[in-house]
Amino acid sequence: MNAPNTNGEVLTLRTLSNNATIRGQNDSNNTTDSETERNQSPDLTQPSQTYQCLLVFAGFMMTFHVIGINSIYGLFQEFYTSPESNIKGAMGQDALVSLVGTIGSGLTWSGSIYVNPMIRRFDNVKLISLAGAFIMSLGIFTASFCTQLWQLYLTQGLLYGIGSSMYYFPIMSLTPAYFDRNRGAAMGIVLAGSGVGGLVLSPVFHILLTRLGIRWALRILGIWNFVLGIPISSVLTKKHGVAASVAGRTRVSMAMIKRGTFILQSLGALLQAAGNMVPVYFLTTYSVSVLSYSSSTGSLLLAVNTAVNSVARIGMGILADRVGRQNTMVLSVIFSGIAVFALWYDSDRGRFLAFIVFYGILAGGYNALLPTTITEVYGVQNYSSVNAFIYFIRGLGALFGAPIAGLILGSHQRGTRLTGDMMSNLHVLKTRYNDVAMFDGILLLAAGICVAYVRWLDARDKGGWRWKA
Repeated sequence: MNAPNTNGEVLTLRTLSNNATIRGQNDSNNTTDSETERNQSPDLTQPSQTYQCLLVFAGFMMTFHVIGINSIYGLFQEFYTSPESNIKGAMGQDALVSLVGTIGSGLTWSGSIYVNPMIRRFDNVKLISLAGAFIMSLGIFTASFCTQLWQLYLTQGLLYGIGSSMYYFPIMSLTPAYFDRNRGAAMGIVLAGSGVGGLVLSPVFHILLTRLGIRWALRILGIWNFVLGIPISSVLTKKHGVAASVAGRTRVSMAMIKRGTFILQSLGALLQAAGNMVPVYFLTTYSVSVLSYSSSTGSLLLAVNTAVNSVARIGMGILADRVGRQNTMVLSVIFSGIAVFALWYDSDRGRFLAFIVFYGILAGGYNALLPTTITEVYGVQNYSSVNAFIYFIRGLGALFGAPIAGLILGSHQRGTRLTGDMMSNLHVLKTRYNDVAMFDGILLLAAGICVAYVRWLDARDKGGWRWKA
């Protein structure tokens, strides 16, 4: 009786010993797996407030010269199409010349389709941003040697656009993930740099243009752009916390694509980008050709528009955090279209000045709030992929808006003194600009309808209407 009991006890002890060993091994394996998962998964802690402030400042300065340079292309447009142009066959050809600027600005946005996978692959995104600043600056610098339009397409259009996109998106794609409650205000400050950039660059470039000529003006702009880009890119040392997880997704799922909100958001982005570019490109030419302002006054009006736009972006961001980001964006798009019909169409000097101010205020809302509403509607986990696709669509919209407006306008002569037959030509020209305003207003109102419907669909998908959204 004892032997079996003794054997049973020995067997039991061995079993317990083996089980303990197995459990120990499993615990060790689990610990190793947990440590591996922790090492492989991003740290979801937020960076310090100091880094957040530094990132916002870097973003502000980045948009200062990326979108700032895009926003003053009207000055290039005015010069390249004027009798003083250094480009053969460009005089009076607004459609062909505007295509240079739309290639550059369009690629700035649509380049997200290839920049975001680069952001996902490289942890040190500083290298992407720095390379972009160099390529962008090279495009500006080499444009100074161009004498024909096709050369401008390659340099100030293609090369500039590829570089500006690589420089633009590392900051723009990661910044929203660093903020929650003040996300709208943070992105408003970042995007306000574009308005300040236009405010500063417009008169400065005009002075360089008149005193040194187009070639040296472009060379100085290109060198300055790269010098400023070095410290800005250096802020992005690595992807922190939530931003690292956000950068992980670069493809939009089919389920996302089939959502009504996504389809209408994309269509609205296409139409708004197309409509938004038209006043920016033709503001200066309208003031010189129709209102008989001097080119220096035209550059000043462009600076006023960008200055108002800069302040409005910050104000729109702060307002959106309080009354709803989608609400603010919907109203800004719709009222920007109304401003085109009410103040630009058949405008005299007084109404056009009012248009410059009110359009500057209203147009800033969409650009400032689009990144934050993407996060709000689709979730921070889908931000990188949806943001890349939406901005790709915006790039396509930017490509066709201003050139089609240029085709509506046709070729024409610049001039400030109008007598005799030139008065009849002015009437024809103003009629064409009215058609351009109609085209632009329709684009913006259609975009407003799209984003308003996105607002309604998002409320429905989330279970009910909320006034603040």
